[in-house]
Amino acid sequence: MKHSHSNATSMSRRFFLQSTSVLAALSFIPNSLKAFYEDLKEKLFVKKQMIPIKLEINQEQYSLTVDSRATLLDVLREELNLTGSKKGCDHGQCGACTVHLNGERALSCLTLAVMARGKAITTIEGLADGDQLHPMQEAFIEQDGFQCGYCTSGQIMSAVACVNEGHTRSVEEIKEYMSGNLCRCGAYNGITEAIRQVAK
Repeated sequence: MKHSHSNATSMSRRFFLQSTSVLAALSFIPNSLKAFYEDLKEKLFVKKQMIPIKLEINQEQYSLTVDSRATLLDVLREELNLTGSKKGCDHGQCGACTVHLNGERALSCLTLAVMARGKAITTIEGLADGDQLHPMQEAFIEQDGFQCGYCTSGQIMSAVACVNEGHTRSVEEIKEYMSGNLCRCGAYNGITEAIRQVAK
């Protein structure tokens, strides 16, 4: 026990000496170096800035004030309650957040909301015509192109773009142009068949 107490005292003394040494060293950092660090921080890190913007989403106009750093996906889901676009990896690798900007597919998790100003944004909520499903939505149902459904909205948005782009000449081509959309439960065959059905 005496040995343990000695070790504890030694550790405590060592910790105290190390801590005070670090604090002493910090106090000797020149003010010019601190100012340089502050300047560098100002340049490297973007400050939060609220910006009023107007967005056209699913043929409706929205006026809102957003953080200049906010992604389109977060604005759609958190500000406008358009939750059809899913947050999957949030790094642009799974495609669950796919929307259309001026008819072209875009990853909304990698798109800042302010970058979407002046563009026609279409989400999965805007694909159907009222109660009439889009042909791709119907094909997904008929071909069992969804299982758990989490990736389905992004898959459908990419599938529509794939057809519009004309990349449906073969199963291999469809798979190539749909490769940015990942399905964890393996509905790929149904998805491919749905795209072929619509492309005919």
